Amino acid sequence: MAKKTVHKLKIDYLRYPDKGIAFLGDEEIIVKHGLPGQVVEVECSRRRKQKIGNILQVLEHAQEEAAGYSCTEFGACGGCSFLNIPYSYELELKKGMVERLLKDYWNGAFPDVVPAPSPANYRNKMEFSFGDQGQGLGKDSELALGIRKRNRYYEVAIPKDCALITADFKAILLATLEYFRQTTETFYHKMRHTGTLRYLVLRRGEFTGEVLVNLVTTGISQNHLENWKAALLKLPLEGNITGILHTTSTALADAVVPDKLQTLWGRSHFYENICGLTFGISPFSFFQTYSGGAELLYRTISEFACRHGQDFDISDKVYDLYCGTGTIAQILAPYAKEVVGIELIPEAVQAAKENARKNSIDNCRFIAGDVLKTINENDFASPDVLVLDPPRDGIHPKALGKLIAFGAQKIIYVSCKPTSLARDLATFREGGYHVTDLRIHDMFPRTPHVETVVLLQKI
Repeated sequence: MAKKTVHKLKIDYLRYPDKGIAFLGDEEIIVKHGLPGQVVEVECSRRRKQKIGNILQVLEHAQEEAAGYSCTEFGACGGCSFLNIPYSYELELKKGMVERLLKDYWNGAFPDVVPAPSPANYRNKMEFSFGDQGQGLGKDSELALGIRKRNRYYEVAIPKDCALITADFKAILLATLEYFRQTTETFYHKMRHTGTLRYLVLRRGEFTGEVLVNLVTTGISQNHLENWKAALLKLPLEGNITGILHTTSTALADAVVPDKLQTLWGRSHFYENICGLTFGISPFSFFQTYSGGAELLYRTISEFACRHGQDFDISDKVYDLYCGTGTIAQILAPYAKEVVGIELIPEAVQAAKENARKNSIDNCRFIAGDVLKTINENDFASPDVLVLDPPRDGIHPKALGKLIAFGAQKIIYVSCKPTSLARDLATFREGGYHVTDLRIHDMFPRTPHVETVVLLQKI
């Protein structure tokens, strides 16, 4: 296939995440953001060993594809992928993507995806980027704040009609944008290292209504911060702002790497209620991005942990690795003699300890450190139940052998990236573990991502 040739293709199916698969003769073509059944005109090129097709136009729409959708930025914005199809069909596509990855590890009928309580306005965390609506640093480009557009470094879509976020997030974003458009501040240009404005990070408690606001810059005048804060506190919101923060970040990485955190108003954390427990969440701690969906997810984890044969309950020790602020550990605590949580981020561990005290839980112990290093440096006894909720890239290969060597009766693996899960399951199977239960939870409606939970038992 010649470089950058144009072809008419029909998309056969989806591969995780959001990769339409079509064929040109015997050659497989990956068409991003396509839907099964679409006939598309694509410009094809080679990228390493893969053949990539970029959609130039959709010639024929898929049967399930809706003619209209609520967001004017859909297609350009990088936030959503499935706003143009019914939610029921989105769940079918997600089930198919996970099934193709995990079919070799599951012998029974594949379960339907557990739907989200609501597919709209569900996000409890958003990291909005400053940029512009034109090209790069064009002189006539106006400051923008929102979600990065697909395949763009600096252009962002302003999410006025966003299906993912609440009215409070939209109000805070638009007020922030309006304020800084009236100043001479510019967005941070990653290549030229100019400008000050980087991100606006918003977090909220779905069940408490508390909102935490964090402005991330390379450095900005205190006068601007005070005026911006005053503008936010005047907003009529459905919930209530519990804290306004300013983070200074001079790192070259395109991520929030804090140098200094300043509390401008209120407190530096917010509270959320999950499964009857209260959790204080600090600005950089991991927490599931959908509180309502998290309750369903944690019920599945509890069910997997407490079921063995007919009448098994946790009676001894549970290890919760990659524990974050200790949500899973504390939800399982009533069934266990002891729960040990390990988490890399020290502030998350401190929050976990404080959350346990607040919830009157005294059988949880939390350790700050890298999972592999902590396991190697401590003489841990074999647990009855091992809970793994690693980052998207899965478990470090060197840690897998150590985890298998624990010889836990059961391992519960919680994964937000099924490709990483499939890779790690191959190693667990070599170690004598087999998948005995599996659930798929839609924690990320309107996007291609899903949360998959598997129960592994030693056979």
